[in-house]
Amino acid sequence: MQQDEFEKLVKELCLFKVLPDALNALKACDDADVAEAAESLTGQFALADVDGEQRIYHVSVRTNDAGADEEYVEHIMNEGDDVIKFVAWFFDALFDLKQSDTYKAAGKTYMQPKRS
Repeated sequence: MQQDEFEKLVKELCLFKVLPDALNALKACDDADVAEAAESLTGQFALADVDGEQRIYHVSVRTNDAGADEEYVEHIMNEGDDVIKFVAWFFDALFDLKQSDTYKAAGKTYMQPKRS
C-alpha cells in the first residue's frame, strides 16, 4: 500500500465513531493483507466495566513456553474514545507501523500513554 493510499484509508476509518464499524471497514478494504488481518480479529474483542469506564480489550490465546495456552488481554481503548486509538493499535499490532505514524497520517497528534 502506498503512503497516500494509507493516509486516505486512515482518514476514512477515523470518520467512524465505534470500533466495530472501523473493523468492518477494514475487512472490506481493497488491500487483501489489511482485509485478512481485520478478518482475523473477528470475535477477539471484549467490553468490560472497569472503574466506571467501559473498556474495550483485545483478547487472544497464545501458547506459552511450557506449551500451555494462555489468554492474553490488551486494553485498546475506552468506549466513546476517538476510533484513531483502535486504528493506530491495528496497524501497530498487525503491521508494525508506529502508532505516531498512523496518527500523523490521520492529521492528529499522538499523545504517549502515561506510565503507571
